[in-house]
Amino acid sequence: MYPGTSITKAHLVSYYAAVADRMLRHLRHRPLSLVRDTDGDLSKTFFQKHRLPGMSEAIRSGQLQKMSGKDSKILWIEDLAGLVAGVQMNALEFHVWGSDRHAPDLPERMVFDIDPDEELSFAEVKQAAFDIRDILGAIGLKSWPLVSGGKGVHVVVPLVPEADWDEVKSFCQDFAELLAKTDPSSFVANMSKARRKGRMFLDYLRNGQGSTAICPWSTRARSGGTVAVPVSWEELQDLDRANGFDVFAAADRAQGQDAWEGYFDAGQVLTEAMQRVVKR
Repeated sequence: MYPGTSITKAHLVSYYAAVADRMLRHLRHRPLSLVRDTDGDLSKTFFQKHRLPGMSEAIRSGQLQKMSGKDSKILWIEDLAGLVAGVQMNALEFHVWGSDRHAPDLPERMVFDIDPDEELSFAEVKQAAFDIRDILGAIGLKSWPLVSGGKGVHVVVPLVPEADWDEVKSFCQDFAELLAKTDPSSFVANMSKARRKGRMFLDYLRNGQGSTAICPWSTRARSGGTVAVPVSWEELQDLDRANGFDVFAAADRAQGQDAWEGYFDAGQVLTEAMQRVVKR
């Protein structure tokens, strides 16, 4: 499944069996996109959002209505059988909406994806994550870090599903623009790679309805069989890269203490006062 490694489909099935209890809390009933590999060498992958002929019924399909009034065809997974079905069809990544399909207009999380210029070190990415944590904390929002399995860190904020997608996306955009204004040497709020030179793009675009972000505990379609792994802020301080966990290390990790303890019990709401603060 990954060139230069011994990882087979059987290994991936065993991996998802090991992490299913942790992963499904973030995945179950959320509309998702799959990243599938077509040739076994990671050179030709594609995103899939809708059912294709021959797909297992363990990967569920249906439709919902978006805030725009348009109907959207979706896929979702409810259990380990769905994860295994994904592995069988060469799905190497599971990307999810921030909302449950039963309440598609009300996101349950925000994701700030730190996307650095290639010249920057992981130490600089980590410091950006800590800065984002501290600013969010100052306005009353607790966050948890996810090492992406690639080169960046996602700062994830759980929410009680009360604010709608327009409010959440506006807040995230205002937050990103505020950081770009107050620390322009470190951050940009524009996705242009030319403008990102020597800086980090704080990707707020993950927070629109229909947009997705990598699911915690998902494998990545990247060399080495790396995984997007939840870590604690204390652990992040000591990590030297965002792709340090492969499927074997991540499977072992899932048997231990939950680094995101308290995430699902945070009970925090995006308030109008918080939204006003970042508009300044």
